[in-house]
Amino acid sequence: MKDLIEIRWHGRGGQGAKTASLLLADAAFNTGKFIQGFPEYGPERMGAPITAYNRISVNPIRIHSNIYEPDFVVVVDDTLLSSVDVTAGLKKEGAIVINTTKTIDELKPLLKGYEGRVFAIDARAVSEEALGKYFPNTPMLASIVKVSEVMSEEDFIKDMEGSFKHKFAKKPEVIEGNMKALTLALEQVKQLQ
Repeated sequence: MKDLIEIRWHGRGGQGAKTASLLLADAAFNTGKFIQGFPEYGPERMGAPITAYNRISVNPIRIHSNIYEPDFVVVVDDTLLSSVDVTAGLKKEGAIVINTTKTIDELKPLLKGYEGRVFAIDARAVSEEALGKYFPNTPMLASIVKVSEVMSEEDFIKDMEGSFKHKFAKKPEVIEGNMKALTLALEQVKQLQ
């Protein structure tokens, strides 16, 4: 991992992008990294576009602003590709991870000339298989961990199991499904370009 990794999340209100960014921050913190995880607040409502951010570093973080030139971008809802400039400032040596079933030829016109790596995962299929419902944030969280290599997959899985046991203490039946969604996503996220 390089000294500082910056990640920008694009999703819609209610899809869990903010929660996923905070879970990533917690997991990175638990591996000894310095972290920031925060949403950009505006007039959010269910279904409205939202943005969240992560900074993960091996050194103390002295920057306190939104992220304008991310190393990685996570797109939780591919319908945002036609209405939000998700690749704005995205570093060519970074990558974008998109929840989509579209092909690279279908995606290219929507990525505004971005020439870096493009990864895709069908978070709906993973979520429905593992959880029986559509919760895209869990598969997207695992996907960005795999693509960014911000921590080892083993450390990530171990930390998330502990986090889910705490978060879902009153609903232990959902832990297994969430863990399955993470492992499936780690296996299924693929590079398109």
